[in-house]
Amino acid sequence: MRIVTAEAVAAATPWPALIDALAAAFADPASVTAPPRAHHTVQAQGDPDRTLLIMPAWDARGATVVKLVSVVPGNGARGLPAIQGQVLVSDAETGAWTALIDGGALTERRTAAASALAARHLARADARTLFMVGTGRLSRALIAAHASVRPIARVLVWGRSPDKAEAVAAWARAQGFDAATATLEDGARAADVVSCATLSTAPLIRGAWLRPGVHLDLVGAFRPAMRETDAEAVARAAVFVDTCAGARGEAGDLLLAEAEGAFTLDAIRADLSALCARAHPGRESAAEITLFKSVGASLEDFVAATMVARAAP
Repeated sequence: MRIVTAEAVAAATPWPALIDALAAAFADPASVTAPPRAHHTVQAQGDPDRTLLIMPAWDARGATVVKLVSVVPGNGARGLPAIQGQVLVSDAETGAWTALIDGGALTERRTAAASALAARHLARADARTLFMVGTGRLSRALIAAHASVRPIARVLVWGRSPDKAEAVAAWARAQGFDAATATLEDGARAADVVSCATLSTAPLIRGAWLRPGVHLDLVGAFRPAMRETDAEAVARAAVFVDTCAGARGEAGDLLLAEAEGAFTLDAIRADLSALCARAHPGRESAAEITLFKSVGASLEDFVAATMVARAAP
């Protein structure tokens, strides 16, 4: 079995190629069987509850990808990523497991690429200011992925730790962006794209702060009790999702807004499949507020893992 490192994952999945591969797969979702992921709550003594995710996908040839992920909120205090995972790839003919891929790196790349794919349909073509909410592993990938599809020149960063927020801003400056830290309100009011990747259970972005034409990219809340926006932000936006099945079961921002009477899941405009197949036009005006809620789909893992397995020596 080949062991594929994080560095090899990044080299095999350049943003344009990965985004285009995801677009092709979402436009033809029947090409990959991707059941809803299994969730298990794991209790660990002296630590916040963890989440074990099991995400399988396979194609008509029999090639199979399975991702195993542990989401460990307590890892922040340990200086470690909250998301720990590995991805197994099998041979289509024999079913033998042929590659073990760094799951954290693969998740980072495919998640950011899915957000950039949505932004290609939903963010204004002239979007130049990105507000990055969150300073975890995904933050740098989301900045780079969004900048690959929109002319992002300015990056604002917020995090619960000012030092970590400054570290992300410093990284962005080193990449050539005009970057600085910002408060939640100031960043939201200034942004053309707001990208949130946190484990928050309370609203961070308020609907009252959103200016016309902004695009909201919500990545972090992947359970029904988690949210990164208030109900007003959801109510003001044209809402799109990665998959309708995943959103109905796991998208806390939408489910909580619905519970508060501000939104209904029937108001979801389209999913990524409809956007990529051109069954929905996406953004319909420059003033429209758009919202993309991502909870993750194993189809994304299949596409990225297949790219990596083909490229890895």
